[in-house]
Amino acid sequence: MFEVSLVELAVIGLVALLVLGPERLPRAARMAGLYLRKARATWYSIRTDIERELAADDLKRAMKDTRQSLLSAPSTSAPAREVPDAGTSSEADVPPETGRDAGPAG
Repeated sequence: MFEVSLVELAVIGLVALLVLGPERLPRAARMAGLYLRKARATWYSIRTDIERELAADDLKRAMKDTRQSLLSAPSTSAPAREVPDAGTSSEADVPPETGRDAGPAG
């Protein structure tokens, strides 16, 4: 993000030492570190929330597209037929595509 070299950090430290003095510099450095940690934590939290919302939006969009494609797809199932009573059916009554050999492989 920021490219700060070692020389630039030394100059910043020297100016801070001259402005704040040796008594107040450690406290100021601790406070700067504290605020930097808080800023990073806040940024991370915001970024995570945004990524979570974008993922949820993508998921909702994918579900909506899938639902629309399923509803607009032509129906591949045959029209419903009447099923005879269990006591009166024979193998001759069962259509070939739903017979014993047409079950799932496995």
